[in-house]
Amino acid sequence: MELRRVQMTGGSSFVVTLPKDWITEMRIKKNDPVGLITQPDGTLVVTKKTTDEPVQRVKEIDIGHITDPSFLFRILIGAYITGFTTIRVSSKQRFPPFVRTVVRDFTQMTIGQEVVEETDTLIMIKDLLNPAEMPFDNTVKRMFVIVRNMHEDAIAALETHNHTLATDVINRDMDADRLNWLIARQTNMIMQNPSLSRKMEVSVGMAMYYHIISRIIERIGDHAVRIAENAQPILDVDLDPKIMTALKKANVLSMAIFDKSIISFFNADIKEAHKTIESVATLEHVCGDISNMAFKQETVAAISISYVAESIRRAGEYSADISENVINYIVEEDRSLHRRPAGK
Repeated sequence: MELRRVQMTGGSSFVVTLPKDWITEMRIKKNDPVGLITQPDGTLVVTKKTTDEPVQRVKEIDIGHITDPSFLFRILIGAYITGFTTIRVSSKQRFPPFVRTVVRDFTQMTIGQEVVEETDTLIMIKDLLNPAEMPFDNTVKRMFVIVRNMHEDAIAALETHNHTLATDVINRDMDADRLNWLIARQTNMIMQNPSLSRKMEVSVGMAMYYHIISRIIERIGDHAVRIAENAQPILDVDLDPKIMTALKKANVLSMAIFDKSIISFFNADIKEAHKTIESVATLEHVCGDISNMAFKQETVAAISISYVAESIRRAGEYSADISENVINYIVEEDRSLHRRPAGK
């Protein structure tokens, strides 16, 4: 860090000089304007950019050597998450059929991405979403509701032998994924464009914590999918009522940890976060008992039940990770986040 002293000029104005190397690199000349942006955390950003217009970044993707649809899809998701506002997919030859299919899947699975130009050798995708219109708070709360319902429905599908509901839980995972991708994208855009941080009223540091929390929620959603998948082989089996009761109890404990972690995040409640982490031990004990009961079942049922119990436990442990990040952030900032509690 380079330190510079603040000086006073004219009796009322404070002045600080700018590093010559930075001035040279930015090609700033005498009398050129610079932008000053006050961040939510009190940091002052000096930038050559003097308008609030969003940064336009174009990603060129030549698919000449790409033959794997999954590889192309991952490149498109990477361009989306890293904050490119325009994606140009091009080829010297006519596009093979899979390219248009992948692009269509990509625009359906992401938020704000639309094809605005299309020829035999070029597809242009533009971001039509103003990131400031999707606050982090709302997105995280929406993810929380989606994932929590997925867990409840996965256990309900097992209890009621409902194949359709189990499949629906698996399909809903994409809803959580696309919101997680959106938060990752917004976080990267904030890091690239300080004025967006001010518009969204969130510091770069807090944006990173939102990104971490959304990633954890997405993983909790993955375990709801695993519960539904591992339940499918035994949906037509009448489980021992004691095992079903124990699974329901474990899921209630797991989701209670999830609830309390999210509430402690939005309330910046460090004591509640600590209590939530401590409660994981009870969940682990209950899940251990389920695994012991599963050993007495037939092989297929024993394996499925053990995997379901494992995912319930992991969901609770991931939820406790949210509380750990709450403690980390509050200790780092040493202040309240002044957030409202999240609703279910």
